Amino acid sequence: MRAVPFAAHAHAGSPGLPLAHGVGSRHDLPLSPFYAYAGAFTALLVSFLALGLLWSSSRFRGDLSGRPLPAVLQRTADAPATRTALRLLGAAGALVFLLHLLLGPDDPDRNPAPGALYVLLWVGLVPASLLLGPVWRLLNPLRALHALRPPRDPRPLPEALGIRPAAAGLLLFTWLELVAPDNASSTTLLLALGVHTAAQLAGAARYGDRWFAHADPFEVYSSLLARLSPLGRRADGRLVLRSPFHGLDSTPQTPGLVATVCVLLGSTAYDGLSDNPRWITTLQTSSLGPVPTATLGLLASVALAAACYGLCAGALRLLNPGLATPLTSFAHSLLPIALGYLVAHYFSLLVTEGPRTVILAGGTDNAPSPAPPLGPGGLATLQVTAIVTGHVLGVVAAHDRSVRLFPPARAVAGQLPLFVLMIAYTLGGIGLLIA
Repeated sequence: MRAVPFAAHAHAGSPGLPLAHGVGSRHDLPLSPFYAYAGAFTALLVSFLALGLLWSSSRFRGDLSGRPLPAVLQRTADAPATRTALRLLGAAGALVFLLHLLLGPDDPDRNPAPGALYVLLWVGLVPASLLLGPVWRLLNPLRALHALRPPRDPRPLPEALGIRPAAAGLLLFTWLELVAPDNASSTTLLLALGVHTAAQLAGAARYGDRWFAHADPFEVYSSLLARLSPLGRRADGRLVLRSPFHGLDSTPQTPGLVATVCVLLGSTAYDGLSDNPRWITTLQTSSLGPVPTATLGLLASVALAAACYGLCAGALRLLNPGLATPLTSFAHSLLPIALGYLVAHYFSLLVTEGPRTVILAGGTDNAPSPAPPLGPGGLATLQVTAIVTGHVLGVVAAHDRSVRLFPPARAVAGQLPLFVLMIAYTLGGIGLLIA
């Protein structure tokens, strides 16, 4: 994996061709394909067999579990002053971001705004949400803006809406990040910010602040990742420490969950594909042009991730006719896989471009990126480990759900389609790293 400054978003000889940032390829990752594939397959197989032999009843209790934190921490976290301070902090950060876009140089080597969006927010939300929970819900500046004039009589959200608007928003954002030409220019970012703000505030004006939890892509993204945080809330509202598996098990089976996770899986898969020399050549020689071809590539990657899961859900339904909701019943098991992909693809970007963005925000022009903390070998190991670990956690989550939903005699055989899907996703993810 190599982190690429946002200024360098065009390949030499092909102006305007978007460049993936934060993905590895064979030329800079000294990794044996045989050992990577064999190790991944062995880890999944051993975990699947061990779970089948040793895990015969459901152990995860969702939002009923957790050890309560001290009451003083609960009161501090829920205090209106704390919530107000966090909301003001988010609003101040958004104002600084906007001022840099409006008044700063239109050069990502000198303006921290692109890095603030693509690195500190998009990538930084991963560790922040894992450690602290759904932080963007508390920092979201659009909530603060909406609170200045909330609607008097908001309409109820349609139940069928779910988080589908957030899935669409995430797809649009990943298109901006991975495909759009000049995606680091001030004009492009101001236009994207304006469209996002208008859409979110219009929805909130109609449905109230509940709209953000269903439609704001960053808020939904943070909330889903926070399901794997050791910090969470029980059903009674108590702030607790718990196993991430319990938080994962409490993921609501809401409409749009599958679409949202498939956007995360497919977009990170496309990020890996877009650094492949053969794909770069395809973009450069396509009669459609690089941007339409890249757009089709991104959509195809998301569609492939969704189709694979859809086939798996169909097979689950055939093997288990009593399973009423095969699509959503096991969608939560894809979240650790998406997390593994995000860590594998964006770790290097965060630890190099993140500090550089902070230095730029402090007023230093042309700040150099820090040296990566890991060499190529260590980085390759981290990437493969992240992907395999994510899939193993997904196998555990799926197995626990299967022993809860299926009769004991079918608990293992009934989840075979999921196990095959995990293998396919794992091998595909590793293949994108070393191809």
